[in-house]
Amino acid sequence: MTAATHSPLFPQVPDSADAVLEGLDPEQREVATALRGPVCVLAGAGTGKTRAITHRIAYGVRAGILQPSSVLAVTFTNRAAGEMRGRLRQLGAQGVQARTFHSAALRQLQYFWPKAIGGSLPRLVDRKIQLVADAAAACRVRLDRGELRDVTAEIEWSKVTQTVPADYAPAAVKAGRDIPRDPAEIAQLYSAYEDVKRQRGVIDFEDVLLLTVAVLQDRADIAEQVRAQYQHFVVDEYQDVSPLQQRLLELWLGERDDLCVVGDASQTIYSFTGATPDHLLDFRTRHPGATVVKLVRDYRSTPQVVHLANGLLSQASGRAADHRLELVSQRDPGPEPGYTEYPDEPAEAEGAARRIRDLLDAGVPAAEIAVLFRTNAQSETYEQALADLGIPYQLRGAERFFDRPEVRKAGVALRGAARFGGNDTLLEDAVDLPSQVRAVLSGEGWAPQPPAGSGAVRERWESLAALVGLAQDFAAAQPGASLADLVAELDERANAQHAPTVQGVTLASLHSAKGLEWDVVFLVGVAEGMMPITYARTDEQIEEERRLLYVGVTRARERLHVSWALSRSPGGRPSRRPSRFLDGLRPGSGAAVGRAAGGGAGGIERGFTGAAAGAPLVRRRTQRTPARCRVCGRTLTDAGEMKLMRCEDCPSDMDEGLYERLRDWRAVQARRAGQPAFCVFTDKTLMAIAETVPEEEGELARIPGVGVRKFHRYGADVLAICAGHDVGGDDEEG
Repeated sequence: MTAATHSPLFPQVPDSADAVLEGLDPEQREVATALRGPVCVLAGAGTGKTRAITHRIAYGVRAGILQPSSVLAVTFTNRAAGEMRGRLRQLGAQGVQARTFHSAALRQLQYFWPKAIGGSLPRLVDRKIQLVADAAAACRVRLDRGELRDVTAEIEWSKVTQTVPADYAPAAVKAGRDIPRDPAEIAQLYSAYEDVKRQRGVIDFEDVLLLTVAVLQDRADIAEQVRAQYQHFVVDEYQDVSPLQQRLLELWLGERDDLCVVGDASQTIYSFTGATPDHLLDFRTRHPGATVVKLVRDYRSTPQVVHLANGLLSQASGRAADHRLELVSQRDPGPEPGYTEYPDEPAEAEGAARRIRDLLDAGVPAAEIAVLFRTNAQSETYEQALADLGIPYQLRGAERFFDRPEVRKAGVALRGAARFGGNDTLLEDAVDLPSQVRAVLSGEGWAPQPPAGSGAVRERWESLAALVGLAQDFAAAQPGASLADLVAELDERANAQHAPTVQGVTLASLHSAKGLEWDVVFLVGVAEGMMPITYARTDEQIEEERRLLYVGVTRARERLHVSWALSRSPGGRPSRRPSRFLDGLRPGSGAAVGRAAGGGAGGIERGFTGAAAGAPLVRRRTQRTPARCRVCGRTLTDAGEMKLMRCEDCPSDMDEGLYERLRDWRAVQARRAGQPAFCVFTDKTLMAIAETVPEEEGELARIPGVGVRKFHRYGADVLAICAGHDVGGDDEEG
């Protein structure tokens, strides 16, 4: 299990700012060097977005353009923030703040609370369940464990969408929430929950953001102090921003626009928590001068995996689908995804376990294999199947590595050995760092061979084995490193929550797998009722389920196995069918019904520019290299020539008959729309189409003058005309 882009464990720090840019592709380099003004990075799965933005920050710092202390990079998980800090450290950009929204807000709130409110900040509770239970008791409402979780989720959603108790019912109905109880009752519980918090003088996770927003809104002096500190912002996973987080970001920015956001609308899978891709999709509207960079070169997955991922999105609908990115694999070809049908769920789990056993026997590391499912409740069957075959596993989302008791004890033992090792008989025969670590950890329960079976003993051994492996990698990267150096590295990693790899097959829900990747991925339970999940009823909910499957597919680097079961239990009625999302994609399910690509090509778009204040704003698209005539090779500067990709005087190979058919079709479209003909397509664009004669969507989309909106509206007709078909209605008005 690794985070999203392979890199050496302990790389050398680049020796200059220019060296930071080495190895970046053209689009990543554009992200790294676009250091002023608003920048929006649309980054497909596996395209190296974390690499691009960390190199951007590091390049700015190393080149002296950005002051480290003035940069605030925010993301959504402690793991992602820790990884970002680790990468910045490896690039020589220490001192940059990389935090979650909540961590950054809490730090500011703790600092400014005495000045803004007085006294000390109320205690932060890390779990709401008990408070919600107490609120329910005060309202004389009985809630079971499941209902407690559901009501808690509704309270959290209300707070991140800035919905007060009195407005909950209409807001929940408007948002299409799957409400667990009567809306008025949930509003009552929400209000009582807030009362309980006030009575006990505590705040919750969402209050941290709400209170920070309130302080910055009400105290201009404090807002200015924050803005003086942070002048440059980077926001990762911007498609997951909630309205409350967006409001906080706006207050941090003030009137400035030194902001870089990174996201992918096709990976929006947390809308139930209040996340929305609208802020990402509307970024160009809010910031007309923004540079937009699209990353579509997929360095993670083979062409076969990427083809399936693109196929899933080609059948999508809705606003996020309109902005999907067409990934282009940069990997060598690999095996086709496998599809397997089983009679029941236990048989499916046993089948996956047998395949995993074969992979392990063939030399695939257990840590490079994952089993991904839709709900956490599915994990038990797979835990049992893996344990039956003696396969080590780890549950994603379990206790954080550095918080495990055995890891804490191991850290104390290693720290003591580093300090007093000269008097430790355990270390007498240890000749190098790895052997010293093995000697120390042998006293904590580590042994060269893992214990038999599974359970807590095996889990403790796996944790200690991960530390042994880390020591070996550290010694290989830094010859001569001491035990004290390793202890310092472990402290850095603990602070960053940058855990070493645990040698076990990963079991994880699709939601918790986001941001991770493995060589081999088993997507299990991909049947109707589970994918999409039964309670996904609206079009928006169905499309989010499709995006969730897309996230699962794009976790695989080399091999992907997709499976489903016809019934839940052995002997049950085989009433299930494979997920509708696989229709047209898996063998034997018919032809795929795709849709036009929505701005899928990679590249760079500059913002709007005007000659002076108040001048008309004109969008300008720049290219990575000068446009050259495809006939004589001369550099083109005229817009019309650039559209044709040839000089006006160079010979044309245009299909005259096709050009005339396109003109006739354009005239009909213009009459129907009540617009001049050039508003459909200009003559130059029609000439470029007639010269290119595109046969597929990608070829047509790349022709200058065929933008996203026109592609959606006219693309199918144009491709049909180019193929020699009669699209009909040439002289009709309707």
